[in-house]
This record gives sequence, C-alpha cells and structure tokens, in this order.
Amino acid sequence: MFTGLVEEIGRIERSKRRGAGVELVIEASLAAHLAVGDSIAIDGACQTATAVQRDRFTVFAMRESCARTTLGSLRGGDPVHLERAMAAGGRFGGHFVQGHVDGVASVVASVDRGDSVLLTVELPAGLERYVIPQGSITLAGVSLTVVETAGPRVAVAVIPQTGSDTRLTRLTVGARLNLEVDLVARYIERLLAAHVPAGSSGGKKTGLDLQKLREAGF
Repeated sequence: MFTGLVEEIGRIERSKRRGAGVELVIEASLAAHLAVGDSIAIDGACQTATAVQRDRFTVFAMRESCARTTLGSLRGGDPVHLERAMAAGGRFGGHFVQGHVDGVASVVASVDRGDSVLLTVELPAGLERYVIPQGSITLAGVSLTVVETAGPRVAVAVIPQTGSDTRLTRLTVGARLNLEVDLVARYIERLLAAHVPAGSSGGKKTGLDLQKLREAGF
C-alpha cells in the first residue's frame, strides 16, 4: 500500500530487455533504505526490488507490467517518481494507492495559473466513471485531487509544493502517465453490481441500471 506522496525523483541508469519484460536499474538515494524483496512504486507502478546497492536498485517489470504501464518505455536518463511501501503505523498523507495501474493517461493541456498548474489528461475509455470532482486520482504515482471532469478528460491542480517535489509541472502535451483510479470507487461499483443487474438505462456507461438503482433506494 502506498499514499501517493513522492519521496524522491530517481533516474533510470539502465533499461534492459529480458524476454517479454524489462530490467530497470534506478539511481536513487533511498536505495540505502531498501532491501531485496521490498516493494516500491515507480511512477505509480508497484515493483519488487531484486537487487540493492547503496545508491541504486534493480527491478524486473514482467510482460503484464510493461503492457499496462509506461515502465517498458523507460530509457536511460529518464526521471521517475519513487515511493516506498507505507510502513504499518506510518502517517497516511495522500489516499489509498495500491500501485496497481489501471491504464495510461495522456497529457492534453498544462496551464500555469500562477498559484498552480492546471494539468488536464485524457483517460483510457471506461475509466472516467470512477472519477468525480473533488475525488482522488493517482497520476505517475502522485496523489491528486480532481478539479473538474469532461467526459474522458480530467483536470487536476498541481500546487507549487507538489510541482517542486515531482515532475508534473514540467510535462508536455502527449506525455504518458500511469493512472490509478480511486480504489473505493471500484469497490462501490462491484458491490452495487452484485445486487443490481446491468440494464439499458445506464448499463452502456457504468455497467449498472440507474433506474433499478433508484428503485432500490440508492
């Protein structure tokens, strides 16, 4: 479990294909606090440390990870957001983040508003139903609050502190970001779907019959 608060921006030292997966060696000072087998989120994707040195560590992203995330496209010199798994009893500063990437979003706009940068991304089809204004979303491993939504497009405000701790304010249009929607939204949908069969009223968009939800008192 993670919180979406980036601890460090690491750097890819080496990316090497191994079969259908990729081995990544990442330079980072927090490597000194890792052990082999520890979980670490790399741009929001949970991976396992397979080798650790004083100032670098290694992970192996398997075929599924490469297919669902940006890990397979990383190259030497690329910066990445890093967060170690939350320790039991530690402070919870962001929101529930599993490190299980739901898809890859694309940056469509980045506007400096003075007090913040409004970053707009386009989500993969079908994921917009899990996102609401003032709700939580994780982009490249960063816990963010949704400002507004318009179909598959979602805008978040990146405050100066977050901008300095991450690379979000330096992204350009077309940049690809690992996306994780709010875990709670997924559980709510699954629980409701178990009691309300899909139908024509709202099934096309949400997989749930909105009329039957109303009749059931939701």
